[in-house]
Amino acid sequence: MHRYRSHTCGALRESNIGETVRLSGWVHRVRDHGGVLFIDLRDHYGLTQCVVDPDSPAFSLAEKLRSEFVVRMDGKARRRPEGTDNDDLPTGKVEVYISEIEVLGPAGDLPLPVFGDQEYPEDIRLKYRFLDLRREKLHQNIMTRVEIIKSMRRRMEGQGFFEFNTPILTASSPEGARDFLVPSRIHPGKFYALPQAPQQYKQLLMMSGFDRYFQIAPCFRDEDPRADRLPGEFYQLDVEMSFVTQEDVFAAMEPVITGVFEEFAKGKPVTKGWRRIPFAEALRKYGSDKPDLRNPIEMQDVSEHFRGSGFKVFARMLEDPKNQVWAIPAPGGGSRAFCDRMNSWAQGEGQPGLGYIMWREGGEGAGPLANNIGPERTAAIRAQLGLKEGDAAFFVAGDPDKFWKFSGLARNKVGEELNLTDKERFELAWIVDFPMYEYNEDDKKVDFSHNPFSMPQGGLEALKGQDPLTIKAFQYDITCNGYEIASGGIRNHVPEAMVKAFEIAGYGEQEVVERFGGMYRAFQYGAPPHGGMAAGVDRIVMLLCGTTNLREISLFPMNQQAMDLLMGAPSEATTKQLRELHVRVNLPQK
Repeated sequence: MHRYRSHTCGALRESNIGETVRLSGWVHRVRDHGGVLFIDLRDHYGLTQCVVDPDSPAFSLAEKLRSEFVVRMDGKARRRPEGTDNDDLPTGKVEVYISEIEVLGPAGDLPLPVFGDQEYPEDIRLKYRFLDLRREKLHQNIMTRVEIIKSMRRRMEGQGFFEFNTPILTASSPEGARDFLVPSRIHPGKFYALPQAPQQYKQLLMMSGFDRYFQIAPCFRDEDPRADRLPGEFYQLDVEMSFVTQEDVFAAMEPVITGVFEEFAKGKPVTKGWRRIPFAEALRKYGSDKPDLRNPIEMQDVSEHFRGSGFKVFARMLEDPKNQVWAIPAPGGGSRAFCDRMNSWAQGEGQPGLGYIMWREGGEGAGPLANNIGPERTAAIRAQLGLKEGDAAFFVAGDPDKFWKFSGLARNKVGEELNLTDKERFELAWIVDFPMYEYNEDDKKVDFSHNPFSMPQGGLEALKGQDPLTIKAFQYDITCNGYEIASGGIRNHVPEAMVKAFEIAGYGEQEVVERFGGMYRAFQYGAPPHGGMAAGVDRIVMLLCGTTNLREISLFPMNQQAMDLLMGAPSEATTKQLRELHVRVNLPQK
């Protein structure tokens, strides 16, 4: 027999009854039933119930076992007594009567329990991550992640893509976040950077004639902590294609992402035939460029009903042509208690309040706004929004550029509070027609709003003759249930157009050549039209595992202070290391 096991802890079935077996694993828990010990033995593959009674030569040792001891157990597989089957376990009809036990690895007092999924302080969980990963739910999430990535690879290869690995040590690039820099020992005073994304390399692969590239790519960004991104590093399904339009990218990637979601959705419906929502429409209808489409509420511009009305606050605002009034319909929300609750919530968000109209029995509008604008305008608003008795609407007014984010939060809040948001589905969509540029109020200059390497709609002519803030780009995102899960674009492969695009954002031609020399040179020697995208592996796994915390789907994450509590990173370098790298530490004054 094998030194450690004849079967895994998830393998035994009724067909094994009567066999002598050897199992190795972790003691999951020990139950004492009147002197008879029931030991649940666990390994990666499952759990088997083992039984030791006082007649067994292993009983005295079994009494000393505690949770998470690693043991080898020999015994005979037998049928569980009638009425004690566990239908939740594949091994639930059998148990092993133990005759011999060997302790392979004793365990000390546990800093956190492995049995059960109770909450525990995050700093303890991350410091003892090797124990945390033994917990059933987290262990399952990690294995689901493995299977999702396998599915992505299989589907990408089925679409004719080839997997390439791009360098980890590269040059610094303005991708929109800070680089992690790596000092060079061989070239004193110079630094490599860890890639924020393989953007330039994947475009260079297209210059090299490889046609269809993908990679499960590690990306590194020295960003402040964010709720929807792990600090330090994350993984993306990185994609690039040659001789394609935006529609070709959509046609290749939509079935891949849809297929992955369908495979791991556990029966939840997944969108077929994704919607294409222009960026400006997404802001206007949903108050978000990553709308949660499980929520059916669509906001509408109702400015005309308040222009010149008796509600002077809105009427005066509307004298400025850039201002608007948006309505957030609330089907079933026509109670004073709910409207007052929403008003209090808005104040908690730093707003002066949230105006509303309720429609009562008979269709009559109620509330301060209804009283001020009169029944005719109130009825017209109700008709435009398609509301009925017992419904309500909330109103946000001012410059849409300044209030759209708050209106989106209010839309989400109404959907949650009134149970309008269907939590049991995955709603995927393309967000298209992103603006090429945006105005940076801090630096008082025009900046790229998305990926600087994207092709502007209208090409070089648009860059030369159009107001930069009106230029749209061939850029697109994939959204799912309120999260951005992918971003991409058709690339600007024309050298003159690339220089002009960066010039508008404040980069001179010399700077473009210095910072993107490899790609700029490649464009001079026959550059194919190309485009692609990158999908966030971590966010997709998070959604499919039904969690909202990325730490629940990652092996060894950092905490919110970007510290690895398990390995003790970041740590101080030794004087010898710093001397070899020609680096001197200049710490801030305390």
